[in-house]
Amino acid sequence: MSELMTDLALNCRRLFLRNHTVDVRIGAHDFEKLGPQRIVFNVELFVPYSASTPTQDDLAEVVDYDFIREVIARRVAQGHIVLQETLCDDLMRELIAHPQVQAVRLSSCKPDVYPDCEAVGVEIFQTKSPT
Repeated sequence: MSELMTDLALNCRRLFLRNHTVDVRIGAHDFEKLGPQRIVFNVELFVPYSASTPTQDDLAEVVDYDFIREVIARRVAQGHIVLQETLCDDLMRELIAHPQVQAVRLSSCKPDVYPDCEAVGVEIFQTKSPT
C-alpha cells in the first residue's frame, strides 16, 4: 500500500455511495444520442477524522451523503455529455472542493452499451494538495 493510501486509511473516514444508478444523456455514438442510458456511479470520499467526528450527533458535523447525490444530479441536469471522462472530471472538481473532503475516488460505468461485457467505464482518484 502506498504511503498516501496508508495515510488516508489511518486518518480518514471513508464515506461511500455504491451503485447509484441514474439515467443520463451521455455518449458519443449516434445510438447513444437517442435517449438517456443507465450510468452506475460509485463514489468514495475520504474525510479526515478531525473533520468528521461528531460531538453532538448532528448531521451538520459531517459530510452528508446527500451532497454526493446532489452533485451528480446537478451535473446530469445540465444536458448531454459526450464522454464519461468529462462527466467524471466535472464531478471530481465539485466533490474535491468540499472543505472537509481530502480525497475522492469516483467511477462511472455504462452497463447497457455492449452485450458482450458487464459494463464500460472510467475511474479517477484525486487528493487535495497539502496546504
